[in-house]
Amino acid sequence: MKDTIDIHTLLSTPSDMEDWHDDPEEASEALNMLLHLTYDKADQDMDTDKLNEKLTAVWEKWHTDSNLVDIDTDDLVDWVDHLLNN
Repeated sequence: MKDTIDIHTLLSTPSDMEDWHDDPEEASEALNMLLHLTYDKADQDMDTDKLNEKLTAVWEKWHTDSNLVDIDTDDLVDWVDHLLNN
């Protein structure tokens, strides 16, 4: 049940991104957009553990990826759709 997860406890801050990104504030905003998108697009009845796995996958894939801020939003939406459907 996804409503048991407080998405705000999972969001990044610019300090989380400083070691990997030239603009940590912009990177943090992009990662948080991905986290929110994953949460919002997840089925309401998705198992909490499964959703946590998906959100962790988002964090692990993108927080160190220096290309995060250069990727088109539509491509990131497609990535989230793929993540949630697999």
